[in-house]
Amino acid sequence: MQVQTTRFGTVEMRAEDVLLFPNGLLGMEDCRHWVLLADAQNDALGWLQSLTRAEVALAVVSPRRYVPDYQLRVSRGELVPLALEDLKQAQVLAILGKNEKGMTLNLRAPVVINEERRIGRQVISNNDLPVQYELTSEPVRLRMSA
Repeated sequence: MQVQTTRFGTVEMRAEDVLLFPNGLLGMEDCRHWVLLADAQNDALGWLQSLTRAEVALAVVSPRRYVPDYQLRVSRGELVPLALEDLKQAQVLAILGKNEKGMTLNLRAPVVINEERRIGRQVISNNDLPVQYELTSEPVRLRMSA
């Protein structure tokens, strides 16, 4: 199947590549179908592309790549909709942002994906983690290609 995006043009994907976010994401509750795209020039970076809104693509990374001691603590109820049989099935991604000082990671509200079942959910951490964790080393540059 082909999907038209504003950032990447036409993207070819299989139906089984689609991720379902039953509740959408915070502020984008209408966006329930997404696909995770690899960045062609930066293996640390991925793009969560909305299939509902062609103009919405969120840059995402594994938070542990930049915060090695990162631990996500959430209530069990937050993970129930993901139908995880084993926590190893979960992929945790932090959404990249930018402020006046540089690149940031949202460690407070990461995206958790059950890779096997293709279900995702944005969760709110019980930890006192920042919404804008500033990246100070090994900067991640956002690119316009996938």
